[in-house]
Amino acid sequence: MKKLTILLILIGMVVVSCTEQEKGNNNENPFLTEYDTPHQVPPFDLIDTTHFIPAFKAGMEQEKAEIEAIIANSEEPNFENTIVAFDQTGEILRRTGVFYSLNSANTNPTLQKIARELNPMMSAHENWIGLNQGLFRKIKTVYEKRETLGLDQEQMRLVEIIYRDFERNGAALSEDKRTELKKINEELSMLTLNFSENLLSETQDFNLVIENESDLVGLPEGVISAAFEAGKQNEMEGKWVFTLNKPSWIPFLTYSPKRELREKIYKAYYSRGNNGNDKDNKVLIAQIAKLRDQRAKLLGHSNYAEYVIDNNMAKTPENVYSFLHQVWEPALKVAKLERDEMQKIIDAEGGKFKLQSWDWWFYAEKLRKQKYDLDEEELKPYFSLDNVREGIFHVSKNLYGLTFEERTDIPVYNEEVKTYEVKEADGSHVAILYIDSYPRPGKKGGAWCGAMRSGAYENGKKITPVVYIVTNFTRPTGDKPALLSWDETTTFFHEFGHALHNFFADGHYRRTSRDVPRDYVELPSQIMENWAGEVEVLKAYAKHYETGEVIPDELINKIQSSGHFNQGFGTVEYVAASLLDLEWHTIKNTENIDVNKFEKEAMKEIGLINEIIPRYRSTYFAHIFSGSSYSSGYYVYLWAEVLDSDAFNAFKESGDIYNQELAAKFRKYCLAENGMGDGMDQYLKFRGEEPSIDALLEKRGLK
Repeated sequence: MKKLTILLILIGMVVVSCTEQEKGNNNENPFLTEYDTPHQVPPFDLIDTTHFIPAFKAGMEQEKAEIEAIIANSEEPNFENTIVAFDQTGEILRRTGVFYSLNSANTNPTLQKIARELNPMMSAHENWIGLNQGLFRKIKTVYEKRETLGLDQEQMRLVEIIYRDFERNGAALSEDKRTELKKINEELSMLTLNFSENLLSETQDFNLVIENESDLVGLPEGVISAAFEAGKQNEMEGKWVFTLNKPSWIPFLTYSPKRELREKIYKAYYSRGNNGNDKDNKVLIAQIAKLRDQRAKLLGHSNYAEYVIDNNMAKTPENVYSFLHQVWEPALKVAKLERDEMQKIIDAEGGKFKLQSWDWWFYAEKLRKQKYDLDEEELKPYFSLDNVREGIFHVSKNLYGLTFEERTDIPVYNEEVKTYEVKEADGSHVAILYIDSYPRPGKKGGAWCGAMRSGAYENGKKITPVVYIVTNFTRPTGDKPALLSWDETTTFFHEFGHALHNFFADGHYRRTSRDVPRDYVELPSQIMENWAGEVEVLKAYAKHYETGEVIPDELINKIQSSGHFNQGFGTVEYVAASLLDLEWHTIKNTENIDVNKFEKEAMKEIGLINEIIPRYRSTYFAHIFSGSSYSSGYYVYLWAEVLDSDAFNAFKESGDIYNQELAAKFRKYCLAENGMGDGMDQYLKFRGEEPSIDALLEKRGLK
């Protein structure tokens, strides 16, 4: 092992030397040296767009040299000189991964141009690694004798996972098939990037501009103020601008009685990527579906969904279809009842029209007031962004002993980003957390959590994670802080659950540090949502932003009693999108695909009612067509909800929602040691038995 280490050091020196000659002094590019920042966070104050391409090239050269050293090593392949050595490769590329974070949260034309240049380069590099026959032979040798090496459980799992990665990437294919696979991979990397860029452009290009104040009737003051601020930001002073970001279009649909304007903004939302212009995504979707199908068949699978789900807890597309239909049938029944109740309101008001998809939010809000006397605007003053964040910190402290200290000395990529140092109860460092809360140009929609540096070990030393949460929450307006809707509040709790997973993941190797099936990964996030609405928790954080008054019992009762409200709609639109995802990835004929016709027929087959459309229509379904790993896996949120409903019941059954013994058990088996076994095996260590779908149906009021 010492010989290999020395060889790697020498190769690294050669790579750096070449880079210095070609690009100037190494210190000018922050990615090519250790960061001189608190806890070695990315030095955003020093990073320039000109640094990315040279750093990626140097990183690829470094990783290639490290892998060639593994192949050239004359020693018999073993766990240390092959598996561990491979697991540790690519230090520079791990640093440059910050580029992808920026391109999602803070992009601009320059970063998008770099992404287009990088994508084929990185795809070729990943192909070179994943299909490398010399490296695969070494890994296969270790895999075949793994039972004789005296490996512990995690080491054995690491060998098996890495071997399986290479097998799934096509390393065992014949040379001609590997060549075909490389071409497909490279084409897909560009097609999915183009899809993502088109969607961002289509989202940002539409504004509903209101000049007549009478068109604002019915909208809450905060919504009007936010639209006025958006007018200023879009250089339309004195006008009100509504965008296709959720904090803008959803309140408009919920409160505006102007039906023609609701229709206009909603149609703009669901027509993204489907407008017959240069940003249309239909051709891209047809190409992506065809290439994914070809890729799956090259790898020995009937279709792409079979290839993906084989690596998940569900194991087969048939199991996923069966699961989704168990939820679909009761959810559709409830959604039809909801529709009929809203139609009665329309008829009683003399509306003389049938409810349409752009009417649903408006009449659902009327129905909620009628049934529960609950107005979303009543709740918002108690859910300022700062209070919700402190509530999340409060839950994390009570469960896990964590503390959060705001840091002002951490470089950030945008002035709106806040940073926190996360510590254990004993004061030891856990992680650095970035929170980026508000929508802006150059930021994709939605909410997500990721890591600029994953937690791992190097030479026995713990490398702590650098984690970020990105959202698109309602902005502060005037003298009001950012006031969140209940949906935004639970979204914040959700994303923080992902952050906790990143904080605690404690595998001793990079590949086992946070290794979970895609349909397990939402368990840590979704279980956190459960605490958001508990009385004890609400009393701790839901306080009026002006008076400091704790949320009254009356409002808490309304939140809890309305918990099942509109769940037919929410479940149906989600399951419809999940089934649409599966249809795209079990497609039988990939020639001359008519995207709109395909989608329409898929939704007709499951009996989707006209008043609801899938949560994501094909042309803006970024989860599955923008290169994200949710393709054939959008179902995972619901699958994980079966787990999270059952897991939270463990706390409820104990009589203490802050049960620290259970929290320690959940942290150990479901978060820290998740790479030690299959998803269900790890869950069983925590809970003792497999969950049933009944808890999910009861939670959603579908049973």
